[in-house]
Amino acid sequence: MPELPEVEALAQFLREHAVGAVVGRIDVGALSAVKTFDPPVTALSGRDVTGAGRWGKFLGMDCGGLWMITHLSRGGWLRWIDEPSPTPPKPGGKSPLALRVRFFTPEGATPAIDLTEAGTKKRLAVYVVDDPELVPGIAKLGPDALDVTEERFIEIMRGTSQRIKTAIVDQSLIAGIGNAYSDEILHMAKVSPFANTATMSEAKTAELYESMRAVLTDAVARSVGQDAARLKGEKRSGMRVHARTGMPCPVCGDTVREVSYAERSFQYCPTCQTGGKVLADRRMSRLLK
Repeated sequence: MPELPEVEALAQFLREHAVGAVVGRIDVGALSAVKTFDPPVTALSGRDVTGAGRWGKFLGMDCGGLWMITHLSRGGWLRWIDEPSPTPPKPGGKSPLALRVRFFTPEGATPAIDLTEAGTKKRLAVYVVDDPELVPGIAKLGPDALDVTEERFIEIMRGTSQRIKTAIVDQSLIAGIGNAYSDEILHMAKVSPFANTATMSEAKTAELYESMRAVLTDAVARSVGQDAARLKGEKRSGMRVHARTGMPCPVCGDTVREVSYAERSFQYCPTCQTGGKVLADRRMSRLLK
């Protein structure tokens, strides 16, 4: 799933490649992806692209005051196509293409962006609004992970009582962090994913804040400027524990462990984060019952 650093990089990519172009034809490949109907997506056609923005993990393209907002969800992605096929996709087909936005650039080129989604669970969402705050998910966002102050972060964490892993991926508390970067943040801060927000000391919560800033700032620095097609690889290359189950922790050398749930998993280092304790794998526990 694209998280804050990748979405920030995609917003910058659109500023560099799409701003100044005129929106051409809009091809809808998955009708279920379009969540708004007034104004229709066709209202974007003929408008100048004037900017791009990010709200948590939401990506937006400003078309002269009318915004196309997308949430790429778990399997979605944005691709830049220099020479798109002139044939529109068939709605409801098996193609991963959800939406194609064609452009006319000042140089006379006709590129496009494709919003695609892999997998069978189609959750990618597209909204056309004149105010990004009209998108329900954006209206519910907490402060951005790179904008929130340390004081406010501590206040938010101490104001809830739940596992820290759950809290920092809750977009209504802190916006922009997902499963992958939360693993990295907790590892850097040497905090167990199962630690409770209500019992963490203020000093440890402040350390968690600094780790959040460090991990995300580094990831943004590595991501911005990359071609959209290379962002996924850049994200994976920077991970120390996430998706590295069974590999040695780069800090202490212990084996990176995993806790699995129905649709996702998280990784951690026992030595760095849990005092050497191996956390129970919920999936295996159910199988053994």
